[in-house]
Amino acid sequence: VKRLDTADKVNGKKVYGFDLKLPGMLTATIKDCPVTGGKVKSFDAAKVSGMKGVKKVVQIGESAVAVVADTFWQAKTALDALPIVWDEGENAKVSSASIDEWLKAGLDIPEAFVGNQNGDAKTALAGATKKIEAVYDYPYLNHAPMEPMNATALYTPDKCEVWVPTQNGEASFAAAVAASGLPSDKVEVYKIDLGGGFGRRGAFQDYVTQAVAIAKQMPGTPVKLLWTREDDMRQGRYHPVMKCKLVGAFDANNNLTGLHVRLSGQSILASVLPQNLDKGKDQLTFQGLWPSGDFAFGYSIPNLLVDHSMRNPHIKPGFWRGVNINQNCIFIECFMDELAKAAGQDPLEFRRKLMDKHPKHLAVLNAVAKKIGWDKPAPKGVFRGLAQMKAFGSYVAAAAEISVSGGGGKIKVRRIVAATDCLYAVNPAQIERQVSGSFVYGLSALFFQECTVKNGRMEQANFDAFNSMRIAHMPKVESIVMPSGGTEPWGGVGEPTICVAAPAVLNAYFAATGKRIRSFPLKKHKIEMA
Repeated sequence: VKRLDTADKVNGKKVYGFDLKLPGMLTATIKDCPVTGGKVKSFDAAKVSGMKGVKKVVQIGESAVAVVADTFWQAKTALDALPIVWDEGENAKVSSASIDEWLKAGLDIPEAFVGNQNGDAKTALAGATKKIEAVYDYPYLNHAPMEPMNATALYTPDKCEVWVPTQNGEASFAAAVAASGLPSDKVEVYKIDLGGGFGRRGAFQDYVTQAVAIAKQMPGTPVKLLWTREDDMRQGRYHPVMKCKLVGAFDANNNLTGLHVRLSGQSILASVLPQNLDKGKDQLTFQGLWPSGDFAFGYSIPNLLVDHSMRNPHIKPGFWRGVNINQNCIFIECFMDELAKAAGQDPLEFRRKLMDKHPKHLAVLNAVAKKIGWDKPAPKGVFRGLAQMKAFGSYVAAAAEISVSGGGGKIKVRRIVAATDCLYAVNPAQIERQVSGSFVYGLSALFFQECTVKNGRMEQANFDAFNSMRIAHMPKVESIVMPSGGTEPWGGVGEPTICVAAPAVLNAYFAATGKRIRSFPLKKHKIEMA
């Protein structure tokens, strides 16, 4: 089925939140404390109040200051010139290095939340003929939608109206009601097309709260709050940082007898929805590793332990497209290749031996292997890798073909075959689009993206430091939509496949070079996308 909105998106007719115009509308920009938990100590509004177009300088909450003006540029220019003194607090001492050390300590402590367990993994490891161990790292990531956060609000003592690009109209409405102080029947929220969300515009409605708070100080006048790109990058709700230590046990016949997966890092739920924790445990941290359900682990291992040492720095975490399957799929699927190598077995055959009781996981893996020609030699200079996972109720797998040049410093992702079993497929063409789009997001993170902390604040402020792949980088994507039906709930398609592209490429890179990369993005290792 053809989309109805593509033409207007291409020719510029589509109205997004940034484009909205209302009669008599003013524009606001805002500056929040760069260190989460910090506060406004003082600011000198008199220094900018007389600047052209400036209508008002207001403090918003304890941590932010906004300038309202006739135009965006007038508001931004005044805000840049406004002297603000911050009380940054103890969090200003935090850095990526200090967070890394804290997470590293969590890899070996005895106390941890258990997400999946069978048999006795610790005994199996203690008695192993051979043990394989690896530690992986995954960084903070920003959503970085093309349209930064924004909202327009019109407040009077009797009514509050908000126009907002949002992924969650109910959450935007709740934020508007709370910020306005009016009864819910006096508040209206109008959803506008958004220029990207990826999770940032869902549970997090800080920009709505700010817009209403500003409008309350300008009653009767519509005010459009626009964040700059720098605001959007430094006031994000970041994909959580995570370390993972994996230890596998083999017997004398190279059978995998045990596996311990220790996660050490941040919980999203502890920050965003603490009421959803299960006796302190964040089950979402274990996505892709569950015993059963929407994120069921796809391998049968006699002795298995998957646990999590929760470590929550002050950086605010958020739901980033795919959420925790992004790192968990890399951890598991790359380590599966490491285990296969240690056992002297083909990566596909090694997996198949562990998947007899997981027929739908195996079916998508077999589908991509067959389509890419795994049983035949790859063309000269081309190398292959595999990955699979169940996520959001869908079974997904990918097989990648890459070539490597520049002494291992350049990777050309030539082709990715992707299989999706979402149980039921309503619009296969749209599923194929979602799969291809998810690979853009996932591969961009793999090659280019990380957010680092210095003096308690995020360092990256724009796309020069948080890059994305370009059209020329895009591999050929061959999507296999293979709905199997059944009684399980229907699976998703927008988020599941994002996770399998990166480990498939990483496994292909090892096949090409013999080098195993365990920390990301690849630019840290001077590896580029060709």
